[in-house]
Amino acid sequence: MNNPYDWIDRSLQTIHRAGWTRHTRTLTGLPGTVINIDGQVLLNFASNDYLGLASDDRLIQAAIQATEGYGTGSTGSRLITGHRQLHRDLEMAIATLKQTEDALVFSSGYAANIGTIAALVGKRDLILCDAYNHSSLRNGAIVSGATLLDYHHCDLVQLSQQLETHRKQFQRCLIITDSVFSMDGDLCPLAELFDVAAAFDCMVLVDEAHGTGVLGKNGAGGIEHCGCTGRPAVQMGTLSKAIGSLGGYIAGSAPLIDFLRHRAASWIYSTGLSPADTAAALAAVTVIQTEPDRRDRLWQNIVYLKQKLAQLPNLPLLPSDSAIICIAMPNVQTAMNFSQYLQSAGILALAIRPPTVPTSRIRLTLMATHTPAQIDQLVIALAGAVVNAPR
Repeated sequence: MNNPYDWIDRSLQTIHRAGWTRHTRTLTGLPGTVINIDGQVLLNFASNDYLGLASDDRLIQAAIQATEGYGTGSTGSRLITGHRQLHRDLEMAIATLKQTEDALVFSSGYAANIGTIAALVGKRDLILCDAYNHSSLRNGAIVSGATLLDYHHCDLVQLSQQLETHRKQFQRCLIITDSVFSMDGDLCPLAELFDVAAAFDCMVLVDEAHGTGVLGKNGAGGIEHCGCTGRPAVQMGTLSKAIGSLGGYIAGSAPLIDFLRHRAASWIYSTGLSPADTAAALAAVTVIQTEPDRRDRLWQNIVYLKQKLAQLPNLPLLPSDSAIICIAMPNVQTAMNFSQYLQSAGILALAIRPPTVPTSRIRLTLMATHTPAQIDQLVIALAGAVVNAPR
């Protein structure tokens, strides 16, 4: 008898041959700039905890108190038994940070994108998607059933041309983009993109996962950074990166948020965010709003590392205007060897490979809590890798 699951073994063999094998690493203890992974103590330059809040005692205590007061789980969807005042407090805090009328909290950033995109557009509509967008944006577009067209990365000329050709054929149109592209570190030219959207009567969804807490005078993200606060938009973000907790959100107009409560399936049919995660995120948003010096320290570290890297020869950096700095690698094996050399030198900096990205690279991420001495140690290890890592 044939085994209907035999194809899985063949698929895994293909993955291994292509160098796409993935595995988990076990972290022991609290996250931070120094971590213990699989028993090895490493300087951590691979975390999205940009402000160093995931181990902040205020977030930990908020999570403990919420668990003691409300239990470990929300026990149901927000429309049944899963809604707490804590959820609403977090949503209003996010709306204040983002300078929008309202916000809605989801169980994850992925769920926020999937549910929101599918709620906003359908089979009679058009989606324009930056080629480098996060997987959750692309998959949300697919789930929606709308016609999906890619445009070249940050190429607003091509975006305009596609809209000129196709826009009139569709009822609604949604442009989706990251503000900070997670595997490159560069920024979307949001002001110009909003102008294009207005000219063609398009909605815009901006994924601020890697911008919230990092960019903008108040830490509101890429939209604030680009001077676009107040322009009509669907602002998505996560609670799991600079905010140091878990979950996702959509911020925007009051009618938009009310509509999503009625139409976003990934919100309607998911258990509400746990009390601990909600309380930790609320504490983090308060820190972002009241401690701008933490964000200032992050940007001091970004500038410092870039100055140091500029002194290293033969280290091709991808363009970056964020806490994500990537080093281009010629192929998968070189990227893997480079990362392994760094780990042997006490540095965690991972190789990012196809199919996640079109070309291999080493992805470095900075935290506000990194010290200059730790950054110096990273630079010394990178210099050694340039010379000694197998090609």
